Amino acid sequence: MLQVEECGPVRKFRAARSIFGRAFYYTAAYWVDGLLIDTTCPFAAEEMLQATSSLALTRIVNTHCHEDHIGANGPLQQARGVTIEAHPLALPVLANPRLQYLQLYRRIFWGWPEPSRGTAIGDWVETEHHRFRVLHTPGHSPDHICLYEAEQGWLFAGDAYVGGKDRVARPDYDIYAMIVSLRKMAALGVTVLFPGSGTVRTDESVADLQRKADYLEELGVKVRELHRRGLPVQAIQRKLLGRDPTIRYLTLGHFRSRYLVEAYLRGSSAANDSEV
Repeated sequence: MLQVEECGPVRKFRAARSIFGRAFYYTAAYWVDGLLIDTTCPFAAEEMLQATSSLALTRIVNTHCHEDHIGANGPLQQARGVTIEAHPLALPVLANPRLQYLQLYRRIFWGWPEPSRGTAIGDWVETEHHRFRVLHTPGHSPDHICLYEAEQGWLFAGDAYVGGKDRVARPDYDIYAMIVSLRKMAALGVTVLFPGSGTVRTDESVADLQRKADYLEELGVKVRELHRRGLPVQAIQRKLLGRDPTIRYLTLGHFRSRYLVEAYLRGSSAANDSEV
């Protein structure tokens, strides 16, 4: 299923697969001034083709190479001849999505993307009326980027910002890079936040980013302190995060509270605030 909504001059496409009448795990793409930022999931690819057929489309930018953000890349490129840009680390996966292992839940909820041809993105993305700064925002994935339009205060954040207080993580999360990325975004003059979930935030966008960074940093302090006292990972999890939420079981254990604790304890090799 695909929902289309106007957010001023930005058109939002919000997609999810419906199973037994219920939609699971929405993902979003945004169109503005001929630029399409992400293309939603493979199961929505045909709907994306139809929904964008009357729009000018000069280029696609992917925030990262996860299947729920590159799902219509191939069909759109084949139908419209559009160029696709992404971080250099994303390009091999765009060309061959099977390089990226998809757990069963990912295949069920989003599906396998078709291949597409991408080129390495530069420091800026320019359209007829807008100029977007490209920010490297690793943490959720090493190849993650965001687009910031300073004049409008728009930040297209992909999955670098996910609302709420995290209680779980994937085993590959770089939590310290995530905090650095959130603080980098919070330092911008953001007035409208366009996240990968499709829940557009217009009030206190910067505060949302700052609160999320503060929460993750404060949680890390508590985790490391309990670890210094000699508590094992499982005990730290129980004390700070409680029992695993439903997402652990929906993802067959790919997301767990234990992985969030372990992310703080193993440190970070990728945390940096450099741009593309």
